[in-house]
Amino acid sequence: MQKPSIPNGTRDFSPEKMAKRNYIFDTIRNVFHLYGFKQIETPAMENLSTLMGKYGEEGDKLLFKILNSGDFLSGINDEELLNRNPLKLTHKICEKGLRYDLTVPFARYVVMHRNEITFPFKRFQIQPVWRADRPQKGRYREFYQCDADMIGSDSLLNEVELIQIMNEVYKRFGMRVCIKINNRKILNGIAEIIGAPDKITDITVAIDKLDKIGLENVNAELLGKGITENAIAKLQPIILLSGSNREKSAVLKQTLQASEIGLKGVEEIEIILDKTDKLALTSDLELDLTLARGLNYYTGAIFEVKAMDVEIGSITGGGRYDNLTGVFGMPAISGVGISFGADRIFDVLDQLNLYPENSMQQTKLLFINFGEKEESYIFPYLNHLRENGIPSEIYPEAAKLKKQFAYADTNKIPFVVMAGDDEIAAEKLTLKNMLTGEQQMIPAGELIKAIAIANVNLHKDV
Repeated sequence: MQKPSIPNGTRDFSPEKMAKRNYIFDTIRNVFHLYGFKQIETPAMENLSTLMGKYGEEGDKLLFKILNSGDFLSGINDEELLNRNPLKLTHKICEKGLRYDLTVPFARYVVMHRNEITFPFKRFQIQPVWRADRPQKGRYREFYQCDADMIGSDSLLNEVELIQIMNEVYKRFGMRVCIKINNRKILNGIAEIIGAPDKITDITVAIDKLDKIGLENVNAELLGKGITENAIAKLQPIILLSGSNREKSAVLKQTLQASEIGLKGVEEIEIILDKTDKLALTSDLELDLTLARGLNYYTGAIFEVKAMDVEIGSITGGGRYDNLTGVFGMPAISGVGISFGADRIFDVLDQLNLYPENSMQQTKLLFINFGEKEESYIFPYLNHLRENGIPSEIYPEAAKLKKQFAYADTNKIPFVVMAGDDEIAAEKLTLKNMLTGEQQMIPAGELIKAIAIANVNLHKDV
């Protein structure tokens, strides 16, 4: 018999882990709502024509393609099979793919629903995405993204609000983070002044890997892409620029004097800094010129968030895109968005033990089952608790008392209620605190009040 397994880069989630994940999703969703974003969903699979060519050559390779239904080889002749041209074969045997991110499907959604949307449109999505990447720590093939985008406005107030959202989410999580910011216009300007304007994509893809592969390997990759040694030499002091945000922008103004687009990028960064300086952010905000965001569709401000107390990749990313909807026939619609990587956030909160206690507990109270007569007595009280929003259970059968208490212990249920002959005769219940072992007999009608008092005392003891 074959041993059951799941694909590499995917995971099962236990009830305990799902409670933690829902805490993450609920926290992010609440902040999105706070800033006026409305939720949508799009299909797990999109037409490959929607996805291909939007993420650059490397992104296209990481798309999961879905074989056509039925005899997917019916349109392929023997010569085409023997030639083994993967790109050509893919177009013939695969019409659909799993979404790589939520931004491109969102752009498709905007174009398809343009007559129903009022611009500017603020939407959020919390859904899984798939990438045929090599699984490693903090990198999965199936993972959730939590996206917020504003489309139909080129105001830099949108970028400022997204910084506030990132700051607020991580403040609620209790995580120390650094919000990194850059601008693709600055990177375009840098490519201009080093004499390699046609190599901007190669430059951004390479320097985006700086923290992963180091400067020497980045330079080797640039050289391999046909960028001259002279241009690479000019790039070094810009990439490694240090100092405060204002000091960096001042140096960039001087360095990029000959580049109109580069100066425009510096101006946008300074407007954002002027506004965020007044917000008293709890997170660090850093202008980082090595931040490039490899995706080709970014055109302005770009963001990444790094956790400061855990070694892991970026946990949030995003930026401005000026014409993403143009490829779907709706040009000149500017947008900006961010994406929270829920799975990496999960790992960080787990490592730092930052989950609040109430995010873990489900059932608050378990009724012990002594038999049919006792079941009939306690059922009205069980229903009353649920009607009042208190998660409660009854053990499904009259098993040994030890087994029922073990169930409460394993599931971290803080209170147990018992009703035997004595309690039934007196119209009372026995309430036991599973943490302290204390128990008391109370009037049955005062169960909710007794739980509230016991719960307060329980947290005092903790």
